[in-house]
Amino acid sequence: MKLVVVSAGLSVPSSTRLLADRLAAAVDRQTPVELQVIEVRELAVEIAHNFTNGFAGKELAAAQDAVAGADGLIVVTPVFSASYSGLFKSFFDMLDKDALAGKPVLIAATGGTARHSLVLEHALRPLFAYLRAVVVPTAVYAASEDWGAEGLAQRIERAAGELASLMPTAARRAEGAVVPFAEQLAALRP
Repeated sequence: MKLVVVSAGLSVPSSTRLLADRLAAAVDRQTPVELQVIEVRELAVEIAHNFTNGFAGKELAAAQDAVAGADGLIVVTPVFSASYSGLFKSFFDMLDKDALAGKPVLIAATGGTARHSLVLEHALRPLFAYLRAVVVPTAVYAASEDWGAEGLAQRIERAAGELASLMPTAARRAEGAVVPFAEQLAALRP
């Protein structure tokens, strides 16, 4: 199965990428995956050009294809002004309107303080619901004080398990199989 991670961290190293890597490793422990990581900052110029000329450059087109062909996604953004970063949103604005329909997505974010954790519920979850993705129930937020603290590892494992349980259903659907609704619901239960 193919897992694509979209990381919108701007620095190197990045706590956003660190969280993305930990989430991807947790999914891989539960179900082996073929992993591809997309660093959105590396696509910034192509994203801007796509807005102005309507054509995706080579790297952006490859990233769009990877997202559309994934059996599951992990998306991680830093928090800016109480929401996802503009670059993160711009990347998802570039996708085909049906690219995420029915695709399982694990949402996550990083920030300097726990006070921004609601970004997951008031910004990220509605964005991916609008894009018709299947957002896993557990979202992961990591504030500066969470690194090395109790609780983050458990949230990562729980969210990864939810995504891993949905990915086989998405893979079967991508192959053209009809997946009964009851089976799709059962995949969401722990």
